[in-house]
Amino acid sequence: MNTTALDGERPRTTPAPAPAAAATVPRRRTAHAAGRALLYLFLAVLAAAILLPFGWMAISSVKADRDVFTVPIEWIPKSYHWRNFTDIWKQIPLATYLGNSLLLSAVITFLQVLTGSFAAYGFAKMRFPGRDAVFLGYVATIAVPWQAYMVPQYIIMDKLGLVNTRWSLILIQAFGAFGVFLMRQFYLTIPDEISEAARLDGLSEYGIWARIILPLSKPALASLALLTFVNTWNDYMGPFIYLTDNDLWTVQIGLRSFIGQYDAQYAMIMAGSVISVVPVLVIFLLGQRYFVRGIATTGIKG
Repeated sequence: MNTTALDGERPRTTPAPAPAAAATVPRRRTAHAAGRALLYLFLAVLAAAILLPFGWMAISSVKADRDVFTVPIEWIPKSYHWRNFTDIWKQIPLATYLGNSLLLSAVITFLQVLTGSFAAYGFAKMRFPGRDAVFLGYVATIAVPWQAYMVPQYIIMDKLGLVNTRWSLILIQAFGAFGVFLMRQFYLTIPDEISEAARLDGLSEYGIWARIILPLSKPALASLALLTFVNTWNDYMGPFIYLTDNDLWTVQIGLRSFIGQYDAQYAMIMAGSVISVVPVLVIFLLGQRYFVRGIATTGIKG
């Protein structure tokens, strides 16, 4: 201990800091920094593993067909065939396929967001007999694989005369149980007092949904829109089953034109795949902020 004394005062003692306690703080900081560094390293390796197939696809898009599946993989091509990105527009009507994909994705996304948000409002903010049972049964349909009801669904569309039309895909995908579940979980985080106050002011349920609930649900709406758009854009089986006219094909079906009976133009397929990824990437970058916020806040309550 250290002792200090002033004139006319009683000596005071000043306790010295404990060596063990003083050394613990830097150790904790070092361990915390090391843990964060390992976490960042793990995330970087995971991100690289996820992006590796996309990198291979981009590199293969500028190769010749014979060099796409070489062993070992040539990550740096000996020659770059940039003409693949121009020749593909001449070999197939790629602009038509992209337009069809964009039209279907936009319409289905709008309808799923509209119907999903509206149905979710009833399940989250309105009270009626059997509400929870109906919601549980509706959400349980997510567990039913599409292959289980694919044939009956096709028969219905055929009886209605909608096969080989865009309406078949639009009507089938205009409603989704996942969208209702996602929006309901977000609506549960909005206090019920807001809806009750609006009802006391004379606002109808439609007005509460449109003027109060929807403006507060932008992150969840953006998340649902982005997920639906990507899922519809990448859909292969739906257009493959219902669309037989070449003018109605989506880009996913159109790229099959490069697969023949005995060979395939893999470089063209990769070039088309790179082009088809661009719209999805743009949509994701535009809605990334709302998407992350919506996923982070959905399901906190309920």
